[in-house]
Formats: sequence, C-alpha cells, structure tokens
Amino acid sequence: MNNDRRRSTTFLPRRRSLWIFFLLLPALVVMTLFVVWPLLSALRFAFYEFNGLLPSNFIGLENFRKVLFEEPYSDWTYNAFWHNVIVFVSLMIFENGTAFLIAFALLKGLPGHRIHQVIIFLPVVLSSVIVGFLWKLFLHPLFGIVNGALALVHIHGPAWLGNEKTALGSIIFANVWHWLGFPTLVLLAGMQRISAEVIEAARLDGAGDYVLLRRIIWPLIAPSVTIVCILTFIGSFNWFEIPYVMAGLTGSPGGSTDVLGLYFYRTAFGSVTNGIQDFGQGSALAVLMFLFVAGFSFVALRFLRRREIQL
Repeated sequence: MNNDRRRSTTFLPRRRSLWIFFLLLPALVVMTLFVVWPLLSALRFAFYEFNGLLPSNFIGLENFRKVLFEEPYSDWTYNAFWHNVIVFVSLMIFENGTAFLIAFALLKGLPGHRIHQVIIFLPVVLSSVIVGFLWKLFLHPLFGIVNGALALVHIHGPAWLGNEKTALGSIIFANVWHWLGFPTLVLLAGMQRISAEVIEAARLDGAGDYVLLRRIIWPLIAPSVTIVCILTFIGSFNWFEIPYVMAGLTGSPGGSTDVLGLYFYRTAFGSVTNGIQDFGQGSALAVLMFLFVAGFSFVALRFLRRREIQL
C-alpha cells in the first residue's frame, strides 16, 4: 500500500509536467520558427557576401563596415537613425506627455469619463495599415479634410506629406493619434492604484493639481512610467508600418521620412525605384538594430527600476 501511494504521488507531478510541456509546445515551435531561427539566420548572413539570394563568400565584418563607415550607405544609415531619434523624443513629449495629462483628467472622474476612456482607446484597436491610409487621405493637399478645415478659416494648407519640413511631423502626428490611448490607460491604471487617502491628505494640506501631479502622483506611478518609456523606445526604433503606408518605402520626400525599418527592408529586399538589394548588408543592419534596441532597453530598464526603488 505504501509503495503504491509513493508511486502515485511521484507519477502525478510527472504527468502534470508532461501536460504543461505539451501545452507549451505549439508556442515554442512558433517562437523557434518565426523568432529564434530568423534572428540566428540574420546573424549568420550578416557575415556573408550574397550572390542574389544565396550566400557566397564569408567576408567577416565587411557588411558592418559598409553600413556604418562607407558612403553613401553610412549617410543613409545615420539619416534613418536620426529620424528614429526624432520620433522617439517626439513621442515621449507629445504622446506620453499628453497621455499623462489625459490620465489625470480621467482619474478626477469628470462627467462622461468612462465614455472618454473608450473613445481614447478606440484608435489603438485599429490596424496600423488602416490608420496610415486614413491619415494619408486626411492629409491629401487637394481633398483632405485637414486642408479643407484650414480653408474654412482662409488658411492655405501645405502638401503635408510632400514637403520635407512637414512630412515626418505629419506621420508622427498620425502615430500619436493611433497610440495615444495605450499609454493613457497604462498611466491611468497606475494612478488608480494610489490610495485615495494619500490624495485626500494632499488635498487637505492645500496641494493643487500641479503639486499633486509632481509630488505625489508622478513618484508613485514609477512602474507604469517604466513600462511606457521602454515600450515607446522599442516602438520608435521598430517603426515601419505607418511611415511605409504614408510615405512609401524610399522615405520620400527626399529621404525626410526614412527610418531604420524602411532602410533595412529596402536594403535587404530592394524596392520599385531601387532594384539593388544586398541581403548581407540588410542582415547587418538588422543585427545592429537588434543590438542597439536590446542594449539600450536593458540599460534604461535598470536605470528606471533603480529610480522606482529610490522613489
């Protein structure tokens, strides 16, 4: 009897572990085929010269040297990288800053705040391709509703996506409209976790909205801020769908909307206007993007986590 009980007690955990393994197996297969294997392949191909679609000769770090130090490739690389930096800074200021203020307004429970939560988050559920086509129509210089609205107040709107000075800003604005609801709800969730007694005590001490935001709410929502900042950084340097739909694969006009995602795709697979493709250089760009995003995210995450502990 005792032996049977021991066998049954040891058999159940094994059976449970086996069942968990079979449940996780499909996800592991998908991750291996579509994430791990492409990453390892890109790392390998970055060290080869390509003859069409097949690797021919091992050339070491030559592809990395070309994309970083040899003109005109280096100029294109740093131009695209600079635009990604502009996108990141702009989203941090305009998207996340606006989300912080909207989240505080929703926290105060203004009339209709529940409906506004749905309205603000609604664009997030839309596809990036749909948002890109939508705002491309809105910003059309002849029949777009943006220039139509400006014409009502006797202002002649520019060709938003055809002007080097306004093209990148227009695409950033479309991205802010698309994703504003996500950081808003993340920050709102962080604010709602703050004890009502803490906010009430601050109000009784005479704290206004500015002091409350700066001295009470901002330090206490540090974990939510960490999530928003890291995801904004990763999204900014993986930017592809909206600029591709709104400005095209070449980053027109004049490369003013070119970002690393577009440059990588154009280099690896070619484009309609540029039939030249080099999968080795494209793989080198992909590896550099991965190392930069992963490395910077790791450092930033450690810094922001330390800030949470200090606060």
